[in-house]
Amino acid sequence: MFSGFEWIFFVVMRSLSKKKNRSDVSSVLSIFEIGAGVLALTVIIAVMNGFQLGFIENILEISSYYIRIDNFPKDKLSLLGEFKKNTEIVSAVPFIETQGIVREEFKDMQCAVVLRGVPENAVEEDRGMGGHLEFIEGGFDVKKPHSLLLGAELAANLGIETGDEIDFLSISNIFSVDEDSSLRTFTVTGVFRTGYYEYDSSWGFINIEDAAAVENDKEVCTIGIKLKNRYNDIITMPEIKSIIDNAFTENEPGKSGIVISSWRDYNKSFFNALRTEKLLMFVLVGLIFIVVALNIYQAQRRSVLERSEEIGLLRAVGAPDLSVRLTFALKGLVIGLIGASGGMFFALLISTHIQGFFSLIESIITLVIKAAYAVRGIFYGSDNFAFFSKNIFYIHEYTARLIAGEVLFIYVFAVLSAFMAAWFASARISRIKPSEILRNE
Repeated sequence: MFSGFEWIFFVVMRSLSKKKNRSDVSSVLSIFEIGAGVLALTVIIAVMNGFQLGFIENILEISSYYIRIDNFPKDKLSLLGEFKKNTEIVSAVPFIETQGIVREEFKDMQCAVVLRGVPENAVEEDRGMGGHLEFIEGGFDVKKPHSLLLGAELAANLGIETGDEIDFLSISNIFSVDEDSSLRTFTVTGVFRTGYYEYDSSWGFINIEDAAAVENDKEVCTIGIKLKNRYNDIITMPEIKSIIDNAFTENEPGKSGIVISSWRDYNKSFFNALRTEKLLMFVLVGLIFIVVALNIYQAQRRSVLERSEEIGLLRAVGAPDLSVRLTFALKGLVIGLIGASGGMFFALLISTHIQGFFSLIESIITLVIKAAYAVRGIFYGSDNFAFFSKNIFYIHEYTARLIAGEVLFIYVFAVLSAFMAAWFASARISRIKPSEILRNE
């Protein structure tokens, strides 16, 4: 009679369809709690991914590259063609970096700046970098000598626009006896924005020949390499080293100074901080599922007590303990599946329309605040509420990125927490003795 599982599913669905006792009410609440937990955790992680990956991509695409070759002799730049023969390498661009101070002579304003000298065709060679530079004024133009591209915040701080001239003093010449002879005058040909404050407030681009002249070093440069997949850097780096080794004779000068490094070596502390922040957010918001699991555990324990007579009858007619326990565990599984599926549906809907979602919530909060001020007879003002105010946060748009592995983990964890809570709660069934139940009846 109890050889199959059909009766187990029949009992589970019958139990879910009945709404007579407190345990059933708790089951409905558990479904909403699981759904709310999945919704909150998925949306929060998606928004966090949007911000974090935006910062990481700006760092990798604009600054650190995936692989860097420092102290590379400029007379060996023909090796760039050899690098590009590797199908994993997308681009290989030489650059020279210099640091110093820029100042606007007539407005008496000066700021620290990092100038990166790049070839005039850098954007065509490195489309990843070009895609992360949004030009507010002008464009990527360093063809003419002494051309300069500035970050939007830096240009605003200096109070300059395209066409203006500014002076640059390299830090290597800052203690020069004749400071005026060390100044280089550049003409601003473009103002860009990346969305990353450090670059927008203290970065600029010039022609690589101008950078070499500023540094008084025309012998070496740095090669920035982009890959199809940045995680393949471990495989690609030995291949690059092999090409370089074959291009030099055994004792040729310059080879010993070359240093090959990966993006993993740059901003390591920053990347680790982002990873820790994300992990802690997972743990903190994931506590919702622990609370829900405890609620399901208590509800199923209560259900075991309320249905002790039915359990005793089932066991008396031959139902195994495991099968009876499965009726309660599967009920928890169904609760988890319904709650997690509903929560994930709305989470995906919100995450893919995050800009409109935040705008809607901000509009509602603004109306509530204005209504509250109006009741008190106080004028609230024209500024609307914003979760990430531009006066505090350097954020120009809301972004959300869903990572399949994380979405699947949240969904499975929610379902398993409900199933395991119900399974452990059903352990009490093995202590129910059918003879005592039937005797009392």
